Amino acid sequence: MENYSLPQGSYFLGFDSSTQSLKATVLDASLNIVAKEIVNFDSGLPHYNTKDGVHRDPSVNGRIVSPTIMWVEALDLILHRLQKSNFDFGKVVAVSGSGQQHGSVYWKNGSSELLSSLDPKKTMVSQLGDSFSVKESPIWMDSSTTEQCKAIEKAVGGALELSKLTGSRAYERFTGPQIRRIFETQTEAYENTERISLVSSFMASLLVGSYACIDQTDGAGMNLMDIKERDWSKTVLEVTAPGLEKKLGKLVPAYAVAGSIAPYFVERYHFDKNCLIVQWSGDNPNSLAGLTLNSPGDLAISLGTSDTVFGITAEHKPCLEGHVFPNPVDIKGYMVMLCYKNGSLTREDIRNKCADKSWDVFNSFLQQTQPLNGGKLGFYYKDHEITPPLPVGYHRYVLENFNENTLDGVKEREVTEFDAASEVRALVEGQFLSMRAHAERFGMPSPPKRIIATGGASANNSILSSAASIFGCNVYKIESSDSASMGAALRAAHGWLCNEKGNFVPISCMYIDKLQETSLKCTLAVAAGDEGLTSKYGLLMKKRAEIENGLVQKLGRM
Repeated sequence: MENYSLPQGSYFLGFDSSTQSLKATVLDASLNIVAKEIVNFDSGLPHYNTKDGVHRDPSVNGRIVSPTIMWVEALDLILHRLQKSNFDFGKVVAVSGSGQQHGSVYWKNGSSELLSSLDPKKTMVSQLGDSFSVKESPIWMDSSTTEQCKAIEKAVGGALELSKLTGSRAYERFTGPQIRRIFETQTEAYENTERISLVSSFMASLLVGSYACIDQTDGAGMNLMDIKERDWSKTVLEVTAPGLEKKLGKLVPAYAVAGSIAPYFVERYHFDKNCLIVQWSGDNPNSLAGLTLNSPGDLAISLGTSDTVFGITAEHKPCLEGHVFPNPVDIKGYMVMLCYKNGSLTREDIRNKCADKSWDVFNSFLQQTQPLNGGKLGFYYKDHEITPPLPVGYHRYVLENFNENTLDGVKEREVTEFDAASEVRALVEGQFLSMRAHAERFGMPSPPKRIIATGGASANNSILSSAASIFGCNVYKIESSDSASMGAALRAAHGWLCNEKGNFVPISCMYIDKLQETSLKCTLAVAAGDEGLTSKYGLLMKKRAEIENGLVQKLGRM
């Protein structure tokens, strides 16, 4: 039997460069967590004046960006903090990472030379400040590219044709429309750009000291890659911006090695010079790895700055909502995903307004209100929503004649407010009802065999209880809510193993038969609600979907 064990005494370092922070998780050869660190952008790097890690542009509707150089300084700082904790970088044999999906970085002409010759006596931030032709990176929260999306869809024959080709219709946050907007509004900056990176490949580039490739999984979140060929689509490149393929570089599998760690890190932090940098990928693909999601009947729900619902499938079915990416830890299958912009920040907004800024009060409201909320339904969009494409706004409805068993005679009446407790329940139920409705429409399993929850709000069992009742299945979670950075550490080990064997090996080879002895193990958080209640939620979901469709027809942005 082939040996798939990892070298004893070795470490695998995973990063997650997310919207609000940079996290690090270190796994040992037994796949147990041995170290963690975090840099919160707002509090750890206050001189960038970000709120929730971003800048919202008041002069351009929907424009949301982050200072590119902030991500460089965050890497400086997190490595410094690990060093101060006496972490032994010399034991790290492989590093990988996760980046918030879709965000883009624009390297100025001539920056590759500077990147390859950094002085280890100085911080990176002090040397790379003038390396970017666009100083602020558009990120996944941005929705300023509506017109570019329409133009790209029209040029390739429509939204479904683009979905068939790239795995998604045009989305405002996707990198292709963002690049087109940069080309149209900042032509000189575009022409002064020698490489365009995703957040994931940007961070990997810092670590290898040269431009790292974009991986095929994160590359699928750009509206630029042929999903079946796993290579750039010349059709879409041509209608996006001129000379784009040269600026993007090549695509490679997520398990590939980007290179050895740059001498800068060997000299400054005492990494081993043979330490491998495995391709970084997107945050949701890394979460899929960290949650060991490998059954088509399972669903994962990530409750973070954005909320996402994702699973795996063997085939790509074009659709006008949701996304299809290559599975980051499988060479044949796909990852399917729905994304909601209004996640934790919207939950915090309602908590602050209705629950005295206290999660304890928020949870007590959830516990003291009845499931189904007496027919009170809410739609809460602090930011322009992705699923469905609705603008900022809160909408509340009371269902009249709702007896929980039929929709006959039920009519909705719009109201301006709920009592505080009902508002909290309407928010939480509304978010999960929307997830269930869109997941079913997208062809995800219904009911799922199980849900694995991750992200910050997965620590809140009161919230997870609603998910269990609405979806009608058990909800599990893993030891760490940071599944993206843990998934990145696991992918570092997987990339190291594939490189060692000289070919792709299934990621499960590293933990099969011993999952419960690792930090990857799942534990039951909340048991499924009773089937009768789930069925009643099905009726409520159907009515909510009707109201949502009406809102989209009246207010929809796409």
